[in-house]
Amino acid sequence: MCRLAAYLGPAVPIAHVVVDPAHSLLEQSQHANEAKLAVQCDGFGFAWYAEGEGPGLYRDVLPAWSDGNLLSLCKMIRSPLFLAHVRASTTGETTRLNCHPFAHRRWSFMHNGQVPDIDRIRRALEALLPDDLYLARRGTTDSELIFLLLLAHGLEDNPADAVQSVVALLQEHSCYGQGCDEAVRLTCVMSDGEAIYAFRHSSDARAPSLYAAETREGGWILASEPLDSKTLTWAAIEPDALVTLSHGGVSRIPLALNVARAA
Repeated sequence: MCRLAAYLGPAVPIAHVVVDPAHSLLEQSQHANEAKLAVQCDGFGFAWYAEGEGPGLYRDVLPAWSDGNLLSLCKMIRSPLFLAHVRASTTGETTRLNCHPFAHRRWSFMHNGQVPDIDRIRRALEALLPDDLYLARRGTTDSELIFLLLLAHGLEDNPADAVQSVVALLQEHSCYGQGCDEAVRLTCVMSDGEAIYAFRHSSDARAPSLYAAETREGGWILASEPLDSKTLTWAAIEPDALVTLSHGGVSRIPLALNVARAA
């Protein structure tokens, strides 16, 4: 399982989330507390918004702690909205194209979790993509496919409806409870440069962790694990709700997702 973090608020160096806290994302890449694997070594990346269309993107296949550019860039790049991710792969080779976040037009996206039977159902799901989104795919992960499916189902116009439609597709095609004991597990964070959207879902009621905290400056952080419990108050994001972080605050929309199925 991967670890991820996102920030929205007054512009700050990316290091404020990725490097500086006691349990920063960089620290979690070697010492995760709430993941199946303690070490997330299959690449990293971050997407940030500033001026212009769409996000900036930096990704590499090295473990986050091994990239000398990461510390420098995180200290020098200031942004009011960014997503960051360290990867422990469940599917897809360790290549730059498979590292998160993924970006398309103004949107960026990252995922922690698994679609365990993705090789069996990939072809059927890819057939649902319109030509422009099918051609936009660059890697081989289940995560990028989920992102493109969300875009195909109206993410840009109605994120809640898009999430409900795509989760229903994954549930429909998954073999969980039908001779397979591996569940679909999703914690997804995405942004259009104006707001951050996040949701957690699992077909076995074990969705990957995600927490939120308000900063002293009035910003918001989402993270797989609390970054610093001494200075910030963290609350777990409830499953099966779309959480939106915007400059107006935090909102939650319950999602009409099927309840967990018994294996």
